[in-house]
Amino acid sequence: MDEKFSVELLPEAVEFLEILDDKTREKIYYNIKKSQYITDNELFKKLNDNIWEFRTLYKSKAYRLFAFWDKTDGFGTIVLATHGIIKKINKTPPKEIEKAESIRKQYLNQKK
Repeated sequence: MDEKFSVELLPEAVEFLEILDDKTREKIYYNIKKSQYITDNELFKKLNDNIWEFRTLYKSKAYRLFAFWDKTDGFGTIVLATHGIIKKINKTPPKEIEKAESIRKQYLNQKK
């Protein structure tokens, strides 16, 4: 089975993962890896035109890592995780999507 994309964690995503306990972090990494090979909206879901989220449910808590696609280099497809949250409500907070959009714009502007 071929990997559909590679994943890079931006600094805020790394910081988020570092504050979690080892078992939770392992589960999130496992789900990210799994989403690279299979299409499953429970693991990797599109939120709008540009922003997606890696989804992990572990011990009754919903963890989300926001991400966007970068296909600009022509070599491979990279998904960049911007930041993460522990979700407390059913609906994804719009401010978190806006934050991911802002990080995406900064990233793409720096690449030019």
